[in-house]
Amino acid sequence: MESDGLVREIRDALRARADPERALAQQAYMKSALPFYGVRLPEVRAVARSAARSYEIPVAAEAASVLWDTVTHREEWYAAMALRGLAGLRRAPDTLEVVTAMVRSGRWWDITDELSHRVADMLDADAVTTARVVRAWSVDEDLWMRRLAIISQLGRKERTDRALLADVIEPNRGDAEFFVAKAIGWALRDYARSDPDWVRAYLDSHDLRVLSRREATRHLI
Repeated sequence: MESDGLVREIRDALRARADPERALAQQAYMKSALPFYGVRLPEVRAVARSAARSYEIPVAAEAASVLWDTVTHREEWYAAMALRGLAGLRRAPDTLEVVTAMVRSGRWWDITDELSHRVADMLDADAVTTARVVRAWSVDEDLWMRRLAIISQLGRKERTDRALLADVIEPNRGDAEFFVAKAIGWALRDYARSDPDWVRAYLDSHDLRVLSRREATRHLI
């Protein structure tokens, strides 16, 4: 496969930058069964993007799948996600399908949170279809899909679909799961920077877990 060359370049570059001491600390912090090379995330992204410049977009997409499916170190997952964030891929027709597969197999906050940016891209590309998918995720049995739905509009500011935000929070308001409750507070806190009055009104009219409310009101006066 043509993608073999790109996969090899990325892996070689990550190995060349490996820091065994940092790798152990990263693995412990992330509670990861996968080992780390010990490369910081911004550098992993830079490695993936730089290597991809010499290849066509379909090759980058294939390389992302190979890195994900044959992962040996967690940074290879990060590199795969960086490839899916390339300008020619971030709004590709299969983005939501790929994101779903990655979140379901990655099953941790670093994967879910990074891929939320791709969902935001798709909300810009096809708001109606993407919102329908995001609403379905909000009632999924998988807590990571629910977290993804809740944080899918982070950073969208005035482009935030308030109805969608409220809809994905609603079935999860009483969830005691830390990563879900934290996500609710995070999503509301983020939107409060753009529309604090809406967030205050939402908080006044809805019961939330203590963690969610504390996170949501952190910067509200």
